[in-house]
Amino acid sequence: MTKKYYIFQKNKVVNKISKPMPLPFTATEQESLCTESSLQIRIQAGDDQDMVITELPERFPLPPGYELVPLRSLLGVINDRLFKQWGKAAQLLHWYTTNRYCGSCGAQTIDHAEEPARLCPNCETIKYPQVSPCIIVLIHHHDSILLARSPRFPNNMYSTLAGFVEPGESAEECLHREIYEEVRLYVDNIRYFTSQSWPFPGQLMLGFFAEYVSGNITVDGIEICDAQWYKHNNLPVIPGKDTLAGQLIRHHFTRKFHDSSWITSQEDL
Repeated sequence: MTKKYYIFQKNKVVNKISKPMPLPFTATEQESLCTESSLQIRIQAGDDQDMVITELPERFPLPPGYELVPLRSLLGVINDRLFKQWGKAAQLLHWYTTNRYCGSCGAQTIDHAEEPARLCPNCETIKYPQVSPCIIVLIHHHDSILLARSPRFPNNMYSTLAGFVEPGESAEECLHREIYEEVRLYVDNIRYFTSQSWPFPGQLMLGFFAEYVSGNITVDGIEICDAQWYKHNNLPVIPGKDTLAGQLIRHHFTRKFHDSSWITSQEDL
């Protein structure tokens, strides 16, 4: 069984500065960084890999040669496989730290003996790692697409609409509801594109295309502060190509024009 070691502090990846990218640590490196008060979990990842995930105390000073790197900043910088490994480790760490106590009776939980789960020894409640499904959708109309801006977005960026699936909803029902709530539009001809794990802290994003039917753009003023129709030659700042939103936008116009030359100016975003 292969063991790989992942170390975090303050919700950030611990990285050895001398390495070109944040590879998982060796057992020796992990042992040299850990303290007695470090939180450590071990998860059988299901792919013949034993993940050992460590969270250093918040005020623990890192030794010389190490740095903290936000996980989000690694998106598009390191290869997809490595980003998924760190993302999975971050999601499992979040699940573990938020389930130290049973939500039913309040007792302290323990590791399940046979499964990757937390077990309450008092009421026997089992808590598995949780993933929250959400939809993300690109709305298109003739030669334009709808892009919107959230007050939380950096650098005047515009993106596609997205939202969490609520209890009792299908992904398609969530899509219709989110679009109407955020911009008061109606859509049809929904087409599934692909999905993406989004470890901030634990979403599974389901990507769709949808065709505008009716309605006038009216933003909700809370989740969305602006939304406009854009053609391929007047796009605002958009998400990078490694994000699902960026993939939806690029795929739509590449498919529409049967070439990808239009995206040259966007590739550095």
